[in-house]
Amino acid sequence: MSRTNSKAYRLTIRGILIAIIMVQSMVPFLGYIPLFATSLTIIHITVIVAAITLGTKDGMLIGFIWGTLTMIRAWTMPTTPLDTLIFTNPVVSVLPRICVGLVAGVVFTLLYKKTKKFYMATAVSAALASLTNTVLVLGLMGILYTGPVAEAYGTTTSGLMAVLLTIVGTNGIPEMIAAIIITPLIVKAIFSATSLSADTRL
Repeated sequence: MSRTNSKAYRLTIRGILIAIIMVQSMVPFLGYIPLFATSLTIIHITVIVAAITLGTKDGMLIGFIWGTLTMIRAWTMPTTPLDTLIFTNPVVSVLPRICVGLVAGVVFTLLYKKTKKFYMATAVSAALASLTNTVLVLGLMGILYTGPVAEAYGTTTSGLMAVLLTIVGTNGIPEMIAAIIITPLIVKAIFSATSLSADTRL
């Protein structure tokens, strides 16, 4: 594959993933599934796919776009009572999303270079990137907005940590499993359709 074709494929994939992240961020149930005071997130898979197929920088870029759109959505069409209070803060809405792309890209690069095992590297990077989003978002919510978050979940500030850990299990684990299953399939399809590969990505 020529260098020109490689750049064209990368530009096309980047544009498609940005369009997908925009639709997922703004259309209910495509990127977020409302669940009581929080939402079950599936949009992170798009960021992970970007980081693995295009590289860490592109993953962070797509994550930044996701985070920015999260802030816009929090102002214009919140899906939970806490959205307007919490997700208008870029520390909570943007920073964790950028870290999703960072973790996915770095972990995949390191593992694939060392093992050359595509599915293992993809699954592990997807799992860790998914947990990164869950842990950072919930952790920052608990640290920066302890009182309002505790009230929203019907608990005390001292009992908030136990509630957040429960959410990690009920939300974070299903999100991680979804990422582990879906990400390798999408990445493999992109590599097959475009002639890009894990090796050329590095």
